[in-house]
Amino acid sequence: MDLNLILVTLVIVIALGFDYTNGFHDAANAIATSVSTRALTPRVALLMAAVMNIIGALLGTEVAKTIGKGIIDISHYTASTDLTMQREGLVIVLSALIGAVVWNLITWWFGLPSSSSHALIGGLVGAGLASSTAVQWKGILDHVIIPMFASPVIGFLIGYVLMRILMVALRNLPYHRTMRRFRILQTISAAAMALGHGLQDAQKTMGVIVMALVAGGYGEHHNIFDPVTGDMTVPLWVKLAAATAISLGTYSGGWRIMRTLGRKIIDLDPARGFVAESVSAVVLYLSAFVLHAPISTTHTITSAILGVGATKRFSAVRWGVAGNIVGGWFLTLPAAAGVAAVMFYLVHWLIQLV
Repeated sequence: MDLNLILVTLVIVIALGFDYTNGFHDAANAIATSVSTRALTPRVALLMAAVMNIIGALLGTEVAKTIGKGIIDISHYTASTDLTMQREGLVIVLSALIGAVVWNLITWWFGLPSSSSHALIGGLVGAGLASSTAVQWKGILDHVIIPMFASPVIGFLIGYVLMRILMVALRNLPYHRTMRRFRILQTISAAAMALGHGLQDAQKTMGVIVMALVAGGYGEHHNIFDPVTGDMTVPLWVKLAAATAISLGTYSGGWRIMRTLGRKIIDLDPARGFVAESVSAVVLYLSAFVLHAPISTTHTITSAILGVGATKRFSAVRWGVAGNIVGGWFLTLPAAAGVAAVMFYLVHWLIQLV
């Protein structure tokens, strides 16, 4: 059997496996606040999030294009008709995926809401460096590093300011009746957050699958590139596969991380949960549709929770837990890159034996 076909199939399977881990790893992003405030029961919240993930995944492809072309340059592998060169490109993508999956599983085990997006990007960079493939540093700076720092700051500040304004507007209203209304509103904000999660995170897997198809010499067969403009397109079956995988992962639930986001950082009320989810959803939509940047849903919702929580009183936020989370954020890119680099050498060696 063709070794390249085996590698392409393996990459697609592992990519969908990564998408699944992304779903249960990041399920907490969409629903932790709604569950913690009892606006939704866990199973209803997970089902709603899974459905919205599918819808969000089918709404665009710009983030997928950024992942597929803007992180590492494997064009010299994909343009080659030499099977050995194509195989090298596939090994790079495979190693990147393994690095991302391993880091996802480690952080999930410890209940740490790190970024699946940055795990994947770190994996691509690590495999790219190990293979001496050109890394698109400017693209990483513009689409990864700057948004990595900007989105949490924006989420925190907007969450804090909007919550302050809302507190002033609601100060004379009866507390319990108002909170009951915000529980209803949280159904909408949680759905919007889940839609943004599908829009952002499922597209990243689409980009990797498209990279694998092109690297394996199957780009023309699947009409990856528009014959008129030359732009990269995402086949419908890739969209549906990625959407399904992330929604199944979401429905399986990420209870460890959900406890961290929903309870360990701060005890949220429905009003604060609504504001945090709404702010996060808006930031995700702007990043996907306007900036085409693969930002982290984890960073965005966590920082928004910190922002709305700080309005309660600064000491109400458990800053020690928050510090551990932020530490995990900084570790994600280099850790996933390190695992991917090791995997590249290992897989490369194994294939040579074959």
